[in-house]
Amino acid sequence: MTQQKRIVKENAFWENRKVGFSIGALLQRHVGFSRVSANYFKAYDSHPHPVADYEEAVRRIESKIASEVDFYEGSHTFLLTHGEKTAKVLIFAHGWANSPAPFKEMAMHFYDRGYNVLAMTMPNCGLADRMNTKQVKMRAEDFISYGDEVVDIARGLGDHITMAGISVGGLVTAWVAQKRADVDLAVLISPGLGIKAIPRFWTPFMSWALSVLPNWYIWEDPEKKENAPRLYNYVRMPSKVVGQILRLGLAVKAMARQAAPGAGSIVVVTNLNDPGIDNVAVDKVTDLWRTRRAKDVQAYQFPKELGLGHDIIDVNDPQMDVGVVYSKLLELIDR
Repeated sequence: MTQQKRIVKENAFWENRKVGFSIGALLQRHVGFSRVSANYFKAYDSHPHPVADYEEAVRRIESKIASEVDFYEGSHTFLLTHGEKTAKVLIFAHGWANSPAPFKEMAMHFYDRGYNVLAMTMPNCGLADRMNTKQVKMRAEDFISYGDEVVDIARGLGDHITMAGISVGGLVTAWVAQKRADVDLAVLISPGLGIKAIPRFWTPFMSWALSVLPNWYIWEDPEKKENAPRLYNYVRMPSKVVGQILRLGLAVKAMARQAAPGAGSIVVVTNLNDPGIDNVAVDKVTDLWRTRRAKDVQAYQFPKELGLGHDIIDVNDPQMDVGVVYSKLLELIDR
């Protein structure tokens, strides 16, 4: 039996309604998950504090960069600015354990089109020590605060706000799409709304279990381990952070069931060859937004035949196809 057939068979079993109803209800009661509790949703509220003008936006960015101590030189927050507030601003949100570095080349394309471009390093990312233990502190609330902060700053950088994020940055962008009505366009690129290695039925339980059990680390590259080549990317991920990522993904899905998203338009980009993202989980959230009569939700899939990997933004990824990916993302974002 091939690996693909085995995965399909396993997922088909866990999606079985009779099994899922009885065991799923028991697990959700045991770990305390609720889709409708008012207190549940309060933890994922937005708390905006937008800047007053361009000058304050720049000061906030400079303060952030000044606080980035012991960073790898290429992992700092960066701003490409025309020296004043422009008609359009673009926020790039990187994936977990990564940094803004992979966005630098693409950012120039948008800068040349008149955008101010901001790529801000997530909390606990960017450190030169790729084996650091500081990253284990990250919680779902920190991802939310990051989402609020970049949008707050962008309010002073451009009139039309676009946010584009990949992987966990795409998950944060999904939360922004749901909660921030001052964002005109949210672009989710391979968003971390589900992890392929964890069957969807088990996601609520695994979110809880990984958050409360003792932490362990998952190698980014199990063969090269600490010698993985990209210096702006951590070489391992804490299991507790995986639990927090799952937790935020579940929250976004729950909120999408309850209300229409706030963003003016949403574009969801998936990669049918993605080895890590559960595209069915992404499609479910996309469909929920459409069911809730979102203003404008579009979807695009990179075909499996392209052979793209997960990091479709990063020019240093051996499976990256710059010509195909960049041209399509330029088309989808600059519209």
